[in-house]
Amino acid sequence: MLKQGDGFHGSDLEKIEQIYGIRKEDIVSFSANVNPLGASPLMKRELAHGLDVISSYPDREYTKLREVIAGYLQTVKEFILVGNGSTELITCFIRSIAPKKAMIIGPTYSEYERELSLDGGRSAYFALRENEDFRLDTSSLVSALDSSIDMLIICNPNNPTSSAITADNMRIILDRCRALGIFVLVDETYMEFAKEPEKYSAIPLTGEYDNLCLLRGVSKFFASPGLRLGYAICGNTRLMKEIAKNKDPWTVSSVAELAGQLMFADSEYIQNTKDLIFSERTRVTKALRNIPGLKVYEPIANFVLCRITKENVDADILFDKAIRNNMMIRNCSTFPFLDNTFFRICFMNPSDNDRLLALIREVIS
Repeated sequence: MLKQGDGFHGSDLEKIEQIYGIRKEDIVSFSANVNPLGASPLMKRELAHGLDVISSYPDREYTKLREVIAGYLQTVKEFILVGNGSTELITCFIRSIAPKKAMIIGPTYSEYERELSLDGGRSAYFALRENEDFRLDTSSLVSALDSSIDMLIICNPNNPTSSAITADNMRIILDRCRALGIFVLVDETYMEFAKEPEKYSAIPLTGEYDNLCLLRGVSKFFASPGLRLGYAICGNTRLMKEIAKNKDPWTVSSVAELAGQLMFADSEYIQNTKDLIFSERTRVTKALRNIPGLKVYEPIANFVLCRITKENVDADILFDKAIRNNMMIRNCSTFPFLDNTFFRICFMNPSDNDRLLALIREVIS
């Protein structure tokens, strides 16, 4: 049996092929958190006719792409910086701020800690508590911040807990951080899946706080991880110009540049995605809560975290059973503060969701 602690990542389909002998094309991945509708039909159709862009360098300033993204977010292009996925932008901002000590709200995505360590910084975690359903206690976080910290990293909505911080509470955090000279990096990768993004997104705050940067990308909501297109939203134009000046040029390809302009304009696809995720999130979460031996945490994003409370069953067993049925879940034992009683699944198409629900019922009960 493959265990998550064996150096295995939730999206490592090649390793699944090697160990289980299952073609990766035959696996329904409930672990990758990618939009089940696939990439934008408008983008695919128009991009096929526009591939001649590969014969030219992209615009060094990415002016048109930044204008399209700014329109999509209802902000200004001067606040937008694009990169080769949000991972490149995490690196850019960490290197520019050069924090000696950062605080990370966890459990969360491991890339933040990795990037900090590569740049010589130390990281400490502020732990979300299971007995509070992994919802942030804002006052406790604010009390834990001090002048020894120079960066705070938040994933909102958070991966893997699917919990989220409201914009009102984010303002409280930002005020405290500004007073202490702490830069706040907020990863909003999953924000577009929230039913009320205006309640949670900090985009309107970027014009007020010069110690705030938001990160987003097209990997999850727009189902385009292979494009490697991410973008930052930051109102600190001095910092943005500095990063743009020091950043390698043309890290976003001409194809990704054009694809981004097209996908952000596909309003029908965007609405269809929201309709599907909102409906399936409600239905699947309710079904999971009706399975004895399972605790289900309230999801804001397109995935849900669960804890197995029944004895003699764990996420290793569930993962193995699921993969042998061509479905992959995320065993969350590699996240800080979690163990192998926790697993995460994203919401896929209804028929796939029903198959996985039936398997979970069988294994747990």
